[in-house]
Amino acid sequence: MAKNSLFHEFSRQSPKGIFVIYIQLLYKVFKATWVLLIIFIQRFSKLPEMAITYVYLGAIGLLILFLVRAYLIYKNFLFKIDNDHFVLKEGIIKKKNTSISFDRIQNINFKQNIIQQVINVYEVSIETAGSKNTEIAIKALSFDKAQALKQTISNVKKTTVETKEDVQEPTAPKPLLKIGFLELLKVSLTENHLQNLLIFIALLFGLLQQLKDVFNGLGKEEVLSEYIQVNPESLFSSLIILVVLVILLLLIGLVSSFVRVILFHFNLTLFIKEKSFDITQGLLTKKSIILSKGKVQNITVSTNPIKRKLGISFITFKQAVSGKVKKQQSKLIRIIGCKADQVKAVKELLYTNESIDNQTSYLPDTYYLFRMYFRSGIGLLIINLLIFFLIEDPIWFCVNALFVPITIVLVQLKYKKAFYQFNDDLLLVGKGRIETHLTYLPLFKVQNIAMKQTIFQQRRNVVNLVLQTASGKIRIPCIEKERATTLYNYILYKVESNQESWM
Repeated sequence: MAKNSLFHEFSRQSPKGIFVIYIQLLYKVFKATWVLLIIFIQRFSKLPEMAITYVYLGAIGLLILFLVRAYLIYKNFLFKIDNDHFVLKEGIIKKKNTSISFDRIQNINFKQNIIQQVINVYEVSIETAGSKNTEIAIKALSFDKAQALKQTISNVKKTTVETKEDVQEPTAPKPLLKIGFLELLKVSLTENHLQNLLIFIALLFGLLQQLKDVFNGLGKEEVLSEYIQVNPESLFSSLIILVVLVILLLLIGLVSSFVRVILFHFNLTLFIKEKSFDITQGLLTKKSIILSKGKVQNITVSTNPIKRKLGISFITFKQAVSGKVKKQQSKLIRIIGCKADQVKAVKELLYTNESIDNQTSYLPDTYYLFRMYFRSGIGLLIINLLIFFLIEDPIWFCVNALFVPITIVLVQLKYKKAFYQFNDDLLLVGKGRIETHLTYLPLFKVQNIAMKQTIFQQRRNVVNLVLQTASGKIRIPCIEKERATTLYNYILYKVESNQESWM
């Protein structure tokens, strides 16, 4: 009762929240103006002494202004619990009142960035299945008050939202999964190193381009050119340098994969409770998530040849989302390094009938295979035309000896992995090329289903089945129309006759 009474009246964050808000405001300004700051620093020494004095006074004035703004944001940020609603007041000049019904609350998560870890406060985010604008972040609460807030909502709601327990207590249950440093190292070996390398190169080129713009603005473009100018003849005339460059790029890809895995999944711990998953992970930003069974729309189990060799899979939980696809990424919760028995335990909690893995598999119509070969052939033709008109060296046509067999293998793999299975209550959809992704979808979670057909598919009497869920679309390509109609009608029947809530 004491915990419940904490939030009957409007309350504020911890006073430490002023510092957290202040740092975040300064970071946003720096992120938007860092290029201008570099230009200003370059010209700072050329300013007269009086102007430098005004610059210092202006900088101090801005710091004080942001501090005042942080204090006003803190002072006007008030929240309470009233009649099964979370009520929030915020705003300095433009006031805003938000009231969220507990029925719409999807998750209540804890998060700590570096600053919050140092001053020992927690950010509590309240996520909903509605518009992103109703998502609330309380920047600074003590752990006890954050726990009390979560428990208060859980007690009033009396549904699937669970109270987070302190995992350091002796009575804490044994985790289903706990990933240590060596396991993270193994997991990083299974990542998409090419993708991480391309991200690294893109960031590097972006930084060089911005530096080039800065130096051009200062009239010093020749200074940067001296550092980045490379003589192609001397570089590629040495086979050793070329090999070293390739090895260096591979190492950069491996290191970037490892760093990314460490930052996002450090100390990953997964508890399974009666009706929820308790997930903790992160290094620079620690996250603690309570994921209720009823909030999970579907899961995807992913693996690849290296993962299979190591005996691990990744599980992605998908929740209800709204808005653009870019905003949906925040609703994805990924658990790495799962063994077969751990994957089984997750599926047993979510789906009581797991026999779907033994059901008959249905592959797409062979038109799907023909379409992939046709598109791949167009791509190879474009590559050869570019070689013919731009390079004009017949030796480069030898790349077809590499591209053609790789294309054939990838097309065959994609066709064989594009299958689906279903039983009375569950649909399994596969896809992938090198990676294998298996999506498990309870039929009653489907919100809309459509059969789509192009003019070319009409000739082959095949359709694409598109299932719309609260977490996005799931496509089953090129199904024979009669079979698709049967599945279409059955899913509609299951959706209309089922009494369970999709949330």
